[in-house]
Amino acid sequence: QVQLMESGGGLVQAGGSLRLSCAASGIIFSINTMGWYRQAPGKQRELVAVIISGGSTNYADGVKGRFTVFRDDAKNMVYLQMNSLKPEDTAAYYCNLNARAGSFNRYRDYWGQGTQVTVSS
Repeated sequence: QVQLMESGGGLVQAGGSLRLSCAASGIIFSINTMGWYRQAPGKQRELVAVIISGGSTNYADGVKGRFTVFRDDAKNMVYLQMNSLKPEDTAAYYCNLNARAGSFNRYRDYWGQGTQVTVSS
């Protein structure tokens, strides 16, 4: 019932910027958390940045001051503005929604398909 569609990944040189976008579709309860995780080869998926429906945010230590997560509730979209990119930011980035959806009572995780971000030196 819920679908997440991502865009914005690509190849960029160190110091450059990218903006990732994620659109959520479906019947989604308004109290939810949206954000971004990333996974590099050989590593587990890790939190990058999340934002709850009330506006509170949480960032991984390694991206604070460089990345900004924000959301547009009218469009059910979440964005990740990535500035001053470093080679260590290279990973597959996944949009995440933790929400109650449709007729289900419980909250669960929904995931996008992943978009590759590659930062060259």
